[in-house]
Amino acid sequence: MRSNMTAFFPLLLLICTLSTVRLQINSDSKIIPLLNQGMETAQTSDPKETCKPDINSVLREMSALLAELKAEIRHLQKENEAQAAKVRKLELQKTELDKLKEQHEAQAAKVKELELLRAEMDKLKQESQAQGGELITIKSRANITENQVEVLKREAEVKRVAFSASLLGTGSQNIGPFSTHMPLVFKYVVSNIGNAYNSHTGSFTAPVRGAYHFEFYMYGHHSHPSGAVLVKNGEHIFIAYEYSSSSHSVSSSNGVTLLLEVGDVVFLRLWNGAWIFDNENCHSTFSGHLLFPM
Repeated sequence: MRSNMTAFFPLLLLICTLSTVRLQINSDSKIIPLLNQGMETAQTSDPKETCKPDINSVLREMSALLAELKAEIRHLQKENEAQAAKVRKLELQKTELDKLKEQHEAQAAKVKELELLRAEMDKLKQESQAQGGELITIKSRANITENQVEVLKREAEVKRVAFSASLLGTGSQNIGPFSTHMPLVFKYVVSNIGNAYNSHTGSFTAPVRGAYHFEFYMYGHHSHPSGAVLVKNGEHIFIAYEYSSSSHSVSSSNGVTLLLEVGDVVFLRLWNGAWIFDNENCHSTFSGHLLFPM
């Protein structure tokens, strides 16, 4: 574009000169008569020079040429404007491309950073998995140890099994006689280590396999016999029974050591036809304890 402007500069200078000449002709009407007079004088002075060009035809040709040049200039201006618009568009595209290039470079840097972070995360994940395996192993060992502790604790707890209870804690009461054997419920519990005795049913349930010792004492009046039987899982084991024809009160007792399995039940039944008495002094009692587990 710069080379085109350089080429047309002399042409523009010529056009401007011709325009100035034309303006002078229009502004000063004396020039043409003077030129005509000069030509006439020339013809008069030198008749041989009849081939001199007419200044008017020259001016007309110059005017036509000037018009063509102006039209060409307008055409070139339009092309120049179009080229300038293209240049501006290309500059905008270049700016946008530079911006996109910067964004691409920034994104590439972020991608590299993310790849580094991913590699670091993979490494940490592997370490975490390794630590997780170690943690599982440690947890398993801890669970085993905890289970062992619980077993030892339960064993220690079940080794401490003992109870002692009486029929009544307050007041006084005669129980019986009945025509059949009736279970006795010793409601006043003095001690119940291991909670193996149930004061609502009067039964003892073995929490662990082992040897247990039981004792029971019955107190009654002379008018009726006094007695009870120790029962294991519905089977009569030992009986304590006493009767006296005198006017004195009677008492009976017995004891036994039994090998019980887990869940075996031991309780006392009032013998049929007998009765027992108890008050706040706790005359009639039932006791038992674990000697040793087996």
